[in-house]
Amino acid sequence: MVRMSAPSATPATATPHRSGFACFVGRPNAGKSTLTNALVGTKVAITSTRPQTTRHTVRGIVHRADAQLVLVDTPGLHKPRTLLGERLNDVVRTTWAEVDVIGFCLPADQRIGPGDRYIAKELAEAKKTPKVAVVTKTDLVDSKTLAEQLIAVDRLGAELGLEWAEIVPVSAVDGSQIALLADLLVPLLPEGPPLYPDGDLTDEPEQVMVAELIREAALEGVRDELPHSIAVVVEEMVPREGRPADRPLLDVYANIFLERPSQKGIVIGPKGKRLKEVGSRSRTHIEALLGTPVYLDLHVKIAKDWQRDPKQLRKLGF
Repeated sequence: MVRMSAPSATPATATPHRSGFACFVGRPNAGKSTLTNALVGTKVAITSTRPQTTRHTVRGIVHRADAQLVLVDTPGLHKPRTLLGERLNDVVRTTWAEVDVIGFCLPADQRIGPGDRYIAKELAEAKKTPKVAVVTKTDLVDSKTLAEQLIAVDRLGAELGLEWAEIVPVSAVDGSQIALLADLLVPLLPEGPPLYPDGDLTDEPEQVMVAELIREAALEGVRDELPHSIAVVVEEMVPREGRPADRPLLDVYANIFLERPSQKGIVIGPKGKRLKEVGSRSRTHIEALLGTPVYLDLHVKIAKDWQRDPKQLRKLGF
């Protein structure tokens, strides 16, 4: 059933509290991270126009009076070309096996392709877990194109024996039907008390989130081949000594790792201009995240062919 109506109000009668995990899957750049951020109401997952931005499963927590919905954002499932790619796919499949409901993201502005079918076939094997088809990026298409995509998604499920609990068109950019999506996911969760304290929006360690914000800034405007070559590790986050209580400063030391020396100039830019922009852009988001002024010390280093080297992957946290 395609859901286009306004979200229903929570009934006044006492309903059992529900809590559980949902994950969004889909091919790279299907809008999973943006959707997670929209549902949580703040930035907990990095976004980029480049595919394969997400490398960690990020949990975003949606608090409601009747439920707590914990969103697990996964990397995009894709045909792997490197050891990193294989490990990212393993992360996705492991996550599917552990959640209470799966949301399959399919962009409204792109026809269903081989990548979508590949994921749908795998999803069809996870028979016990309810699956919701989420047609994303509806703000990019007209009503006729959207209707055609909704029909195509319904047919895809029928072809593969994949039963959709719901089909929901949404736009994370303008907020269209985001509340409805939450309303439809909650009944698919088991009954239970909250899993996280009220006010928590993610269980991602702060250092990992800071590293991701730096990597997001570094991804902006670089050549097509670079995104998969960038990794960021925050070495240290320490309060600056001797600062007055009303003027704190947090020193953040981070390294941006690349695979080849030839990539260094691209990230640093002429006279260090690009690296300064990366620092300035990411520092704004880091200060908003941590609620304190930050001094950011960035260095660019080479970890040769780290995506294919098990030892380097471990060192960089994969």
